[in-house]
Amino acid sequence: MMAGALSVVPFPSAATAPLNGMNEVGAALLACWTPPANSDNSSVTLSFSFKRDGTLIGPPKTTAIHVAGDDKARKAYVDAAIKALNDCLPLSLSPAQGIPGNVFTLQFNSPKK
Repeated sequence: MMAGALSVVPFPSAATAPLNGMNEVGAALLACWTPPANSDNSSVTLSFSFKRDGTLIGPPKTTAIHVAGDDKARKAYVDAAIKALNDCLPLSLSPAQGIPGNVFTLQFNSPKK
């Protein structure tokens, strides 16, 4: 499997055309992301893979979490990131790009104040 970090570039809409790479996948997923209230300067990193139909192969895994507060605050942040991911699915993936089956890593961030 291939692991890769996603750097994000602006992306118009996942619905307009099949996604052609990690940057487009990351941008499409982050378009669904809304950080929890009062979670300044926080982040969670999820690792996941896609099937050919644009859905996930199993649940995403939390690989890093940087959230101030207690376990409840951390869980709320992770849950919000997983919800954003699931709300965007299924993605339209380009069959020519080899996206299905690869491991993706995506960081969900809150604005820094």
